[in-house]
Amino acid sequence: MKCIDEVPAAELKGKRVLVRAGLDLPLNADGEVADVFRLQKALSTLQYLKDAGARIIIICKIGRDPQESNAPVAEAMKTRFPVFFVPDITGATAREAIATMKDGQSILLENLQQDPREIAGDDSFARELASLAELYVNDGFPSAHRTSASMVGIPKFLPSYAGIQFRDEIKQLSLALHPPRPALAIIGGAKFETKDPIIRSFLSLYDHVFVVGAIANDVLKAKGFPVGRSRVSEHAPEKEVCDNPHLVVPTDVTVERLDMQARVKLPKDVEEGDKIVDIGPDSVKEVAPLIEQAKFILWNGPTGLYEGGYVSWTHAIAELLAESDAQKVIGGGDTIAAIQDSGIGEEKLGFLSTGGGAMLEYLLKGTLPAIDTLN
Repeated sequence: MKCIDEVPAAELKGKRVLVRAGLDLPLNADGEVADVFRLQKALSTLQYLKDAGARIIIICKIGRDPQESNAPVAEAMKTRFPVFFVPDITGATAREAIATMKDGQSILLENLQQDPREIAGDDSFARELASLAELYVNDGFPSAHRTSASMVGIPKFLPSYAGIQFRDEIKQLSLALHPPRPALAIIGGAKFETKDPIIRSFLSLYDHVFVVGAIANDVLKAKGFPVGRSRVSEHAPEKEVCDNPHLVVPTDVTVERLDMQARVKLPKDVEEGDKIVDIGPDSVKEVAPLIEQAKFILWNGPTGLYEGGYVSWTHAIAELLAESDAQKVIGGGDTIAAIQDSGIGEEKLGFLSTGGGAMLEYLLKGTLPAIDTLN
């Protein structure tokens, strides 16, 4: 898999380059971009191409509703990178805009998912997209586990390269498959069944696997502790997972009572009306020496109910990681958002992945459809 920065700038000047970016940005209630983390990570590839004098055609998806527009993404981009928005994908409007581009200019096309052939992985759509350019760059790691037309189809028709962020994602996440020891994984999430395969894998690769978030409720319940009205999964973790000596479970929890007041309790003291919403201070103290001793730390998932405002112990874990000299890889949208709210400098936290589902699938399988296609 070759990266676009391996291509000399002189060979890119004047070339039409189709960049599949990872700009699926969250929007607020007013329809404006609420978080620019993925946008910031996309700029290294775009700036390299701009400096080389390439004519950059950016494509991406946004949201789950096919009718959503990339217009808010373009507005957010304009404050950081010069771009012109074209509300079309492969039609006459898009082609006319591309025909008038000058060296170093960039355009952003409309939401790919407005064409149903994108999700279907239709090669006819991939061929249409490929016809817009002379080179293809995949920098959309958050969608690399998908088999959409823009991810796996376009390389059949154009010389293709990984983007800089895409390359860095694979480089950093590959370390997590064979971590230097001692190694610590912190895994959260809402449904245990979705994290069960990765937890099982990590229990044999990592010295300690600390479960947090709602999936910790599942483990506590399986161990016989009361969980009140806490969120739990349909499928309980098996005994061999719960009793694994490498698994670390919260020793105390933060609960939200029926009167909406929060209290810290031991798991055995959780009452029927309590909802577990986070870990507690003793759990942070228990994991602190594991963080201090670790040479490698992987973190995916906040410790508590992030959307409910329970972030203090996530911040506490982040502060411990910031003081650690270990190699660190952190991913998951809520995890990144919660850490950014902490005010801790990104440079102290290691590598921040743009992937959520793509990150976990890569860690489970060691590859992804988009990687296989580029290779």
